[in-house]
Amino acid sequence: MIELHDIHRVYRLGEMDLHVLRGISLTIDRGEMVSLMGQSGSGKTTLMNTLGFLDHPTSGRYLLDGEDVTGVGPDRRAAIRSTMIGFVFQSFNLLPRTSAIEQVTMPLAYSKEGLGDREGRERAEDLLRLVGLEDRMDHLPTQLSGGQQQRVAIARALVNKPSILFADEPTGNLDSRTSVEILEMFQKLNRDEGITIVLVTHSAEIAEYGDRTIVLRDGLVESDSGRKSAAPVAADQKGARA
Repeated sequence: MIELHDIHRVYRLGEMDLHVLRGISLTIDRGEMVSLMGQSGSGKTTLMNTLGFLDHPTSGRYLLDGEDVTGVGPDRRAAIRSTMIGFVFQSFNLLPRTSAIEQVTMPLAYSKEGLGDREGRERAEDLLRLVGLEDRMDHLPTQLSGGQQQRVAIARALVNKPSILFADEPTGNLDSRTSVEILEMFQKLNRDEGITIVLVTHSAEIAEYGDRTIVLRDGLVESDSGRKSAAPVAADQKGARA
């Protein structure tokens, strides 16, 4: 699904060059749930932004689903974001005076599917049911808990049927129990819907929810490994640590 070959990202700061990504090469297969881990300054957010077409590499090659997308222009980048990629962030980014159902249908305005209002609402309702908010569709963000707001954000990210979902510290504003619920939801979406998920985190405990963990340090891949064969940690124990 994703192939990176010697990706560099350099920012020019006055007279200085800041090398954030220093030669990243990796592949992510379709249907994987990958945790991208690293401390602040490791380059993980820059890498996610590059993968999600919010930023572009200074050099190297990026292949997405077999297409070389390294140097595509802004229109093609926007089209890829709107049709293939969904984002979930630490801050829920919901509009304060907009209901859950309206938040979810909003990205359909940028879709090329041309769904009518009825079809769009039906899709949004299905997604809100999928994330367990069938009785909260007409609620405003102020009427929802933090976990419920994040569920709305997840449904919104899925409404255009993306192939890849990027989740950047998605439980950072949530308590431990709610964090477990959201992370288990990502696992279910990956397992049942086949969505490729990249979970960006600084926490080793949260990274355990992925099937594979890529660790960045100083703009380089320090390690890339699958889940160890040890017995899985119980959900309540994960929640206590998360």
